[in-house]
Amino acid sequence: MDLAALPSVRVIDGLRHDAVDFSALINDGAPVMLKGAAADLPLVAIGRDGADAAMAYLARFDAGRSVVGFVGEPAIEGRFFYNDTLTAMNFAAGRAPLADYLARIRDGEDAVYLGSTDLDIYFPGLRAENLVVPDGVLPGGTRPLASIWIGNHTVAATHWDMSNNIACPLVGRRRFLLFPPDQIANLYPGPLDPTPGGQVVSMVDPRAPDLDRYPRYRAALERAVVAELEPGDVLVYPALWWHQVEALDGFNVMINHWWNDTPAFVDTPMTTLLHGLLSLRSRPDSEKQSWRALFDYYLFGPAGQGAEHLPGHARGALGEMDEGAARRLRAQVMQRLNR
Repeated sequence: MDLAALPSVRVIDGLRHDAVDFSALINDGAPVMLKGAAADLPLVAIGRDGADAAMAYLARFDAGRSVVGFVGEPAIEGRFFYNDTLTAMNFAAGRAPLADYLARIRDGEDAVYLGSTDLDIYFPGLRAENLVVPDGVLPGGTRPLASIWIGNHTVAATHWDMSNNIACPLVGRRRFLLFPPDQIANLYPGPLDPTPGGQVVSMVDPRAPDLDRYPRYRAALERAVVAELEPGDVLVYPALWWHQVEALDGFNVMINHWWNDTPAFVDTPMTTLLHGLLSLRSRPDSEKQSWRALFDYYLFGPAGQGAEHLPGHARGALGEMDEGAARRLRAQVMQRLNR
């Protein structure tokens, strides 16, 4: 399937990465590409001189720690996924010095992928020289988590992340295929555990979709958009958007930034979902619909409606959440789980 023929994400030209209101873009609710917004960063210029120059530049910042890497045989065609029986992955994970993985990338035989490696821990100083998102520009002065992705021709299977994402390829081209969160049923999610990279992935291979086995995928494609990114382009998209990521060249480096507009004391909703499987899924349909009404009232409606008619001293967990209230509520939840 020619993914490049699908509709493109919205493109904004002429903005520099240090003059972007990233929160406003996220609040628009859809992916957007900032064409050439980070083209002035040093690694972009060095990458134009070839893979060896870019690798030498990265080696300058190598902290000397073993990094986690994933290696797949040529038969997987770069797509990091399950084996044919879903009993294991189709690649091997391990730890090794950065130089070892770069040598395997130079060799070019296997698919090699260093994913979501903490930039500040493993490449101290690299963020400062290649500052895609300046400190303090996000809500509350948030300093987003910065990760680096290094590899050759690889494909990260369609998945979603819990955080807003700012992705910037600095060496090599990337193609993002994106679907809105409401397409989950049409994407045929795989097992919750294990997963190839920590998040649930779609069972459909967009490059060669089996539409007899996954017929609803046609509907997902009607809502899909594609971002074809050159080095220095920046892609911004909201949390929970599904995305497949293809690294299109023999050597690729991308830096991305994750952040959420929520305080650190707010727990992950994935914990709620897992407990919902335990507490709600097997109840009668009529009962589940009643619980849906309760959830809509307390969780998915306006934040204060569950307590607005109660005096302050009686609001308890329904009142405004802060670190202390979160700690008390977490203890209450743990007490119930451990009964």
